[in-house]
Amino acid sequence: MKLPYVIVIYLLFTLAIAAPPALLQYTGNTAFLDHGFWTIFFFMTGLTFLVLVMMLVVYQKKEEYFAQAFMAGTTVKILACFIFMFIFISNNTVNKLVFMGDFFYIYLLNTVFEIYVLLRKLRHKNSR
Repeated sequence: MKLPYVIVIYLLFTLAIAAPPALLQYTGNTAFLDHGFWTIFFFMTGLTFLVLVMMLVVYQKKEEYFAQAFMAGTTVKILACFIFMFIFISNNTVNKLVFMGDFFYIYLLNTVFEIYVLLRKLRHKNSR
């Protein structure tokens, strides 16, 4: 998978996971959305994008370090998300259940996409 292809697929994926919350907000059903949902969404989406680009650049330069780059990127991402979550909760009053639901909705779906890219790369590598 080439970098431009992954970027286009990731943008489509981002639009797909942004659609349900946008629809909820548009219809006025904001009980399931934290007031800072879009801040959380853009932070994690941007962070995931940076991790994906970093992984693919490492793959292009030194293919044998791809798995290590994936693990390092995922570790940095989870630590950055926990720090962000701590700062966000300490600076804002939030409904904790709604916040956790929103957080895990975004985090887990972005992580699933990262794993999808990893599996596509590994499958491509093994099929040669």
